Amino acid sequence: MSIAGQNLKYLRKLRGWTQEEFSVKLKIKRSLLGAYEEERAEPRIEVLEIAGDIFKLTLDELLRKNLNETKGSNYMARRRAQKLAAASNDIQLVPVKAAAGYLAGYADPEFLDELNTFTLPMLAPGNYRAFEIVGDSMLPTTSGSVIVGEKVDNLEDVKSNQTYIVISRSEGIVYKRVMKNNKLKNKLTLISDNTSYQPYNVNTEDIIELWKAQMVMSKANVQQRWDVNQLANLVSNLQEQVTVLKKKMN
Repeated sequence: MSIAGQNLKYLRKLRGWTQEEFSVKLKIKRSLLGAYEEERAEPRIEVLEIAGDIFKLTLDELLRKNLNETKGSNYMARRRAQKLAAASNDIQLVPVKAAAGYLAGYADPEFLDELNTFTLPMLAPGNYRAFEIVGDSMLPTTSGSVIVGEKVDNLEDVKSNQTYIVISRSEGIVYKRVMKNNKLKNKLTLISDNTSYQPYNVNTEDIIELWKAQMVMSKANVQQRWDVNQLANLVSNLQEQVTVLKKKMN
């Protein structure tokens, strides 16, 4: 069997496409692309011709050369350079449907490689990831919003009353306002902006990852509408909660 299937997989990953996205471009089913990549089937010539048009490669290169090991390919060199140049701005998106798998695959390069990526030029270079949230616990941030977070490598860098994506073994992926606990150093208090939800603690040893919220992206025309009285009550309730928590911690 030729190495054409391996080349298709390599080229797909080089562009950061999922199998579903690449199969649409190749005008085939995702399952068939999977068979090609796993070398359970031989890619058809018409499929390779489409891939050749996309990547500016010849059939001979796709059928006979291992592109992953080809050092002299102008295309490969150019794509590697582009990939490296954009790497600091690439943001992987963790949608709701991938949330459960993320708890097991957050450190697995193969799992992360299957996530869609996008870029936001207004962000400074850094380690970012985006998470889709559900529920109304952080209103006025609506369910379905995407939170772009910057990785926090040390819990000592957490700033109280700031919002974070908190990923823990006990709670999964949640978007909350975080308060440090001066008495209980091994716990963080998570607070919802919607005061209908009570604050709760998580053990720091259960926290897998922490991402400081840098940007919130929501669909147009679906923002929760608030009147002045609702906003005033929300702010008042939040202040009361923070005051009570500070007294408990001190």
